[in-house]
Amino acid sequence: MRAGVKTPEAVPRGHQLSATGVTVAYDGVDVVHDASVTLRPGAVTVLVGPNGSGKSTLLRTIARLQRPRTATLAIDTDTDGLALSPREFSRHVALLTQGRPTPSGLTVRDVVEFGRYPYRGRWGGADPDGPAAVRRALALTGVAELADRGVEHLSGGQLQRVWLASCLAQETGVLLLDEPTTYLDLRYQVELLDLIRDLADDHGIAVGAVLHDLDQAAAVANRVVLLHDGRVTADGAPEDVLTSRRLTDTYGIRIEVDTDPLTGRLRTRAIGRHHTRSERPSTTP
Repeated sequence: MRAGVKTPEAVPRGHQLSATGVTVAYDGVDVVHDASVTLRPGAVTVLVGPNGSGKSTLLRTIARLQRPRTATLAIDTDTDGLALSPREFSRHVALLTQGRPTPSGLTVRDVVEFGRYPYRGRWGGADPDGPAAVRRALALTGVAELADRGVEHLSGGQLQRVWLASCLAQETGVLLLDEPTTYLDLRYQVELLDLIRDLADDHGIAVGAVLHDLDQAAAVANRVVLLHDGRVTADGAPEDVLTSRRLTDTYGIRIEVDTDPLTGRLRTRAIGRHHTRSERPSTTP
């Protein structure tokens, strides 16, 4: 994956996606409570919070994979996202989920071509823009050289990039990513975050992502949405949301926040019982 890779093919314009009043229940118990989030073109919005806070459930609900008890979903200002057919919705919004399976007997190009399904007819009709979209997605994610390789022979990190390429081939104005750095080593984590910024900055895509790593969230986000116990407790610029007091209260562990002198971005440190230096008892008589 090469950050900032440019290709001649056109990229779709971004859309605004607004979800308001989202309440989701499992077995009759609300797990997301009246949550609202807006994804804007050209901006990266990151959802953070402890395990079980409702991040992935909210993202999946926005992507229409989880049925809400109540919700309003608007694309731009004039389209009811819940009224669209699944195929129509998929032309606006793409989602990279966690834990996608490893298909067998398929090449990387075959998997990336899955992203073109919203543009094919019911019986697999012609898709004249498909080959260019697939080439662009392969190049953007740095897997073009793997295009003819069987996906069962890929590493976890390579497979993650292939599934991301499939989402990019879908050519939507909104891209949702659920923990996209999972399975990636440090190099590819950084390059994927750079690619996310390129999609927003250079192509105007509205990006919404769930991240566990608070430093990654601070590095890539224009806005951070903090969730706790299924509720949005803060929504704003990283420096306004990711404060030591708020994070310590939310995660139940001391978290210090400062500015990285190299990058100028926020840096967080969770302080455990053994993370501070102390004088060890002398063993000398």
